[in-house]
Amino acid sequence: MRWQGNRESDNVEDRRDEGGGDASGGGIGLPHIGVGGLVLVLLGSWFFHVNPLTVLGLLGQGAAPAAVAPSSAHAPPADDVTANFVRTILASTEDVWAEVFREHGRTYVDPKLVLYRGEIRTGCGLGQAAQGPFYCPADRKVYIDLGFYDVLRNQLGSPGDFAEAYVIAHEVGHHVQNLLGLSTKVEALRAREDEAQANATSVRVELQADCYAGVWAKRADAERHWLDQGDIASALNAASHIGDDALQRAAGRRVVPETFTHGSSAERVGWFERGLARGRPEDCNTFRDPDPLPREG
Repeated sequence: MRWQGNRESDNVEDRRDEGGGDASGGGIGLPHIGVGGLVLVLLGSWFFHVNPLTVLGLLGQGAAPAAVAPSSAHAPPADDVTANFVRTILASTEDVWAEVFREHGRTYVDPKLVLYRGEIRTGCGLGQAAQGPFYCPADRKVYIDLGFYDVLRNQLGSPGDFAEAYVIAHEVGHHVQNLLGLSTKVEALRAREDEAQANATSVRVELQADCYAGVWAKRADAERHWLDQGDIASALNAASHIGDDALQRAAGRRVVPETFTHGSSAERVGWFERGLARGRPEDCNTFRDPDPLPREG
């Protein structure tokens, strides 16, 4: 992936020199996850997306952000190559989604992306590196511990810049859902659903974010021509190994579709490819409701 030399976003906060702490001033507290459970937690996620904060936050997007202690956030150092990569990918998502929203008579609001280590206090509660990258709807921020990329390469067998870029694009997909007000629909659905139905709703949320990541990939490459041969294939191969069905088989368990929370391998690959095919968010309607961008100009 030829990402160097492109615009870098200014919406990145470097909070890696802060210590962790408890979720204070409100928010949703989460239990600590031991180091021994890290790989299992990651394998239980969609494309490196273990995120109880996302599901909980989606149910409360309409609420005011929880109070978070003041931070010492600053811009990443200019010589930090990985941070430069993250800033470049975020800038690309900003450009793509701003254009998509303009096409439909809407205004896109950029999210912030926060770099941290270990633990961090967020508008959704205490975030931990073992959860993987996540999006908090309450403060409209994507959180990433860059050490996760080492796990991605060395333990999940998914090296490559595009796999790392896709992680960001998927989380930004949740931000797009937030801006479109899909949390209201999710909350209404889950309030009257049993556990299996609620799991199915969570799958819809995740698959739509997968599709939105495909929309980004299509449009970004059309503009910048930065994908090399094999970039898309490697990401799809990784996705096929971490669908809920593949993970249950790998754990020696029977495949139980009603327990899925992120979707099967085929679903994840299929919805990403659907977004990638034409770069149209209208094709990403996992909820089967009217177009989530209805105010087309």
